[in-house]
Amino acid sequence: MAESLQKRLQSELDKYKSVQKDFQKYVMQRQQLDAQLTENNVVKEELNLLKPDATVYKMIGPVLVKQDLEEAKQTVSKRIEYITGEIKRVDTTTKELEKKQESHRDTLSKLQQQFQQAQVKAAMKS
Repeated sequence: MAESLQKRLQSELDKYKSVQKDFQKYVMQRQQLDAQLTENNVVKEELNLLKPDATVYKMIGPVLVKQDLEEAKQTVSKRIEYITGEIKRVDTTTKELEKKQESHRDTLSKLQQQFQQAQVKAAMKS
């Protein structure tokens, strides 16, 4: 019995580690999205400070290409909108993974208690 409990415990631990790894991946992705959002908000603020007749350049590879100011503002706004959507998606996934982690922790705790009780019973029989 203790052997089957140990196998279940190991299996649950592996699942927990996998969820933890996914959680860390999404936390890092969230941080990256936050940095991109901040950067794009700064660009938007800078574009809003420009006069309507100002010259704006867009970097395409190693080349700077002249771009219309309104087009640049729209592009940045769309990018901010996209990043905000991605942040919401990542937050939702992170919350789901937190719930899974909690569930696996509870299961691990119960299995550990059962395993310890089985060891005590085995020791008393000896």
